[in-house]
Amino acid sequence: MKKILAIAMAFVALAAAGQTTTKLEAGKNNEYGLIYSLPKTLVDIVIETETTVKTPGEFNNYARRYLNITDAVRTPSQTSKVKSITLVPRGVADQDNRWTMQFKSGATPFLMLNEANVPVALNTEDILEQAAIELPVAVAAQPTPLETPAARQAVTQEMSQSASTSKRAELAAQRIFELRDNRNDLISGQAENTPPDGRSLQLALDNLSAQEAALTAMFAGTESSYTEVSTVTFDPTDEDIANKVIARLSATEGIVPADDLSGEPIYLSMHIAERGILPKDDKGEEKKFPKGGVAYNIPGNARITVDFRDRTIADLNIAIAQLGVTFGLDPRLFTDKKAPAYLLLDPTTGAITTLGTK
Repeated sequence: MKKILAIAMAFVALAAAGQTTTKLEAGKNNEYGLIYSLPKTLVDIVIETETTVKTPGEFNNYARRYLNITDAVRTPSQTSKVKSITLVPRGVADQDNRWTMQFKSGATPFLMLNEANVPVALNTEDILEQAAIELPVAVAAQPTPLETPAARQAVTQEMSQSASTSKRAELAAQRIFELRDNRNDLISGQAENTPPDGRSLQLALDNLSAQEAALTAMFAGTESSYTEVSTVTFDPTDEDIANKVIARLSATEGIVPADDLSGEPIYLSMHIAERGILPKDDKGEEKKFPKGGVAYNIPGNARITVDFRDRTIADLNIAIAQLGVTFGLDPRLFTDKKAPAYLLLDPTTGAITTLGTK
């Protein structure tokens, strides 16, 4: 059989095994031929980065004098790191690997395609749902103590009216000690206006702590972190790859393209472990593709690693369609009147996962 051009076909959209599928039916209108593309394997590289921002407080020069803080933030900074990398293989329809399976007149086999237009089953709608891969989710930075409503409450009128930074720092330190005394009085029950119940007491204590944290941040500075998630898609070739730059990490911009030299490189390597080969007969000769056969892939295998700063972050052994070959099954298997066969295909590689009879 040879590869052919696509022609228009009627289809029915179905929902099966938690995914959207399309059903193609062999019939007179398409001359009992089903046309489809086998998949090629792509790898989505999901990169989770964490960025930390440090900001000096207004009174950082007085942190040691008034509060004995020796590690106050002195200069603003922003740093990023790779927190995790997840490799996610998926299949997409390969327009250069397009086939038709040809059945005899009167046959009624049907082919199921997934949302990527890749074949997943023949003669059955019982498609196994693929296990979901847990992926990271971006997390926004939490408000710093200076970004809370309590920060505004903590600043007294005398502090806001003073033009001297040194005087404001002194007043802020005094206010911190006052807040600590007020909290101790509430806890010991010696406060003049003790809250009537436990919940009210806790709210009051929380508010005092938030005000103290805001004033302390004016001396010590603040530090906040957030995560971002970026995806880079890798299209494997049929050759080994060593230290290919797939993206870069910039301290200020996060993940940037591979050709943006403002960032540190993230490297990908692929080592081919095994190539798919055509099946052989009893004489050791390669089998011939059956006429009008049901094409499927025999993939190869490779190991993919992703490195950053001399450390391997992700490592995956994976089957890849491009490292293999395409062969076919006799179409008569699927039109046998007594025991018609059914077929399940791996949507990532186009390999056979199940071949059985009804």
